[in-house]
Amino acid sequence: MKPAIIFYSYTGITRGVAEKIQQACGGDLIEVKTKKPYSKITAYSLGCLRAAKGECDEIKPASIDVSASDVIVIGTPVWAFRAAPAVNAAVQALSGCEGKKAVIFATCGGKPGDTLPKLAEALEEKGVKVAGGFIFDRKDVKDENKICALNDAVKSA
Repeated sequence: MKPAIIFYSYTGITRGVAEKIQQACGGDLIEVKTKKPYSKITAYSLGCLRAAKGECDEIKPASIDVSASDVIVIGTPVWAFRAAPAVNAAVQALSGCEGKKAVIFATCGGKPGDTLPKLAEALEEKGVKVAGGFIFDRKDVKDENKICALNDAVKSA
């Protein structure tokens, strides 16, 4: 099994979860970055507004080929109860994904809102079947049992 672990992380929390998946499952770690970085002010104003509308940012890499991977893992921080705009763009940038399974996760400080259902919907439109979804709040990112459950879902997808 070779996962493609795709994530965007503004504060480093989502990156930490993605790295734990790679340590347990192997695979390629693909960090998505915005072409124009957010400041603290623009992340909470413009970024959250764009997330709430389901919009995409311009990202690097501009395309993400997952044809050599067996499973796709996508991680996002929760912004305005939705996936970050960079992750929306990452889903749109996927190629070679049709017919593959995915495991998705989101990190948040509060309520996740529609983050996972909307992310799953976008992936399903690309022909990807979502095999599992996980929410990690501030306490959960240190909960080894929850991290193990995520890793098990990736391994069995």
